[in-house]
Amino acid sequence: MNEAATFVEARGLVKRYGGAQALKGVDLSLSAGEVHGLVGENGAGKSTLGKCLSGVVHPDEGEIKVDGVAVDYGVPRDALADGITIVEQELSLVPAMSVTDNVLLGRRGGENGARRRGRRAERAEVQALNEEFSLELDPDATVEDLPVAEQQKVEILRALSRRARLIVMDEPTARLAGEEAENLLGIIRLLAERGTTIVYVSHFLAEVLRVCDRVTVMRNGEVVKAGAPAAQESPSSLVTAMLGHAAALSFPEKRPPETAAPTVLSVRGLRDGQLVSGVDVEVRAGEIVGLGGLVGSGRSEAARLIFGAERPSAGEIEIEGRPAKLSSVRQAVRRGVAYIPESRKDQGLFLELSGQENTTLAHLSRVTRMGVLSRGRERRETATTLERLRVTPADPDMRVGALSGGNQQKVLFGKWLWQAPRLLIADEPTRGVDVGAKFGIYELLVELAGNGMGILLISSEIDELIGLSHRVVVMARGRTVADLGGEDVREDRVLHAAFGSDVESRGAGAPA
Repeated sequence: MNEAATFVEARGLVKRYGGAQALKGVDLSLSAGEVHGLVGENGAGKSTLGKCLSGVVHPDEGEIKVDGVAVDYGVPRDALADGITIVEQELSLVPAMSVTDNVLLGRRGGENGARRRGRRAERAEVQALNEEFSLELDPDATVEDLPVAEQQKVEILRALSRRARLIVMDEPTARLAGEEAENLLGIIRLLAERGTTIVYVSHFLAEVLRVCDRVTVMRNGEVVKAGAPAAQESPSSLVTAMLGHAAALSFPEKRPPETAAPTVLSVRGLRDGQLVSGVDVEVRAGEIVGLGGLVGSGRSEAARLIFGAERPSAGEIEIEGRPAKLSSVRQAVRRGVAYIPESRKDQGLFLELSGQENTTLAHLSRVTRMGVLSRGRERRETATTLERLRVTPADPDMRVGALSGGNQQKVLFGKWLWQAPRLLIADEPTRGVDVGAKFGIYELLVELAGNGMGILLISSEIDELIGLSHRVVVMARGRTVADLGGEDVREDRVLHAAFGSDVESRGAGAPA
């Protein structure tokens, strides 16, 4: 870390959302050129703190100083004028616009109202930044056509284009594969060396300790460990501070499915004519089958085909032994298939609606009679579901967008657990979720499988894939290339199948 005086200082920050208090008198000091880790369970207040620093959220009480001068940001543009910006966990891009347009959004017209530059000059600026930081983005590509990992890079490129002095990065590697994540960590260190301050919010504790100079731990809206040198911490010490007690970093014990358990999903030769070029997978009742592979291997696309969100060009799908022509999501739900999508914001939840509305939306027939909605029954069943999943606060009326990322993910599970499906497809179910909520989701998945549900699990975290799955089916270039079970469910076997002959040179640390 560069030796420097305090650049940004927060004192006594308080933020309330209705009856819930997200920040309870938080203090934070940041020096120029440091990478400062911010960790804690979902709901601890770390994202809210980052939003207060960057003008996205206005604190109810407390003070923020920049270069020793008190500031009062009403909107993010005010913070940007002081060189402070944020890359949020949920992407805020305009899908129909190009990479260049998204990167320059909000900057056109020049710093002093100058006329807009020509298209060629704009593209050249974006391409220069692109090459400087090895992001390998096509400046002319339309954002909606890019994979989620590439869209994350666009967000980062936009922050870099603003030459910010402080960038709050909220779960920046959650959507990136191993090599891409490593590249981003290199970019962060390079920025710090050039004097940029980074607030690094992440649930990947080993990653935090590797890239950060200091770490602040939050719990229940308060700072419980302030600015500890990262070199003196460990994942276990951070978890203990986060939870208030020691916790084992392990996976719950999984029960093997019954020997005679029926097959709930059978897929053969599935294709979409583009990214999916031959997928075969079976899932039995009570079995967790991991779907591994590199980002871009076609895992999420195959999941959407199985769920009826996209139409296959070829292949066969059977649900509980019967052919399934799933031309719509509605048909899949009727056949007992549920889907936790990769992006809860874009594909899973309506953030402006309440937990009750989100939870019952897919099951209105259960809370209506002769076309009339029973509000009482809707509220009772939602409250029971939220309490079972330990959503905090378990208030059916609370707007989902006001909940932490981990609690939003629990609401998404609740949406499908109202009426237990026969098959649950879970695509990156712990993405952007802290260690406490993450292991709660692990326990839930194992419990659901133990009760006879078949689960198809997609995860880019190889330890998660191996720790939860009875079998792992590996995809590469749109095809299934391995079906591993028993003692073959090992990191080296999964990586070898995912990378092929490149596994030796890439090393065993990249996720599948």
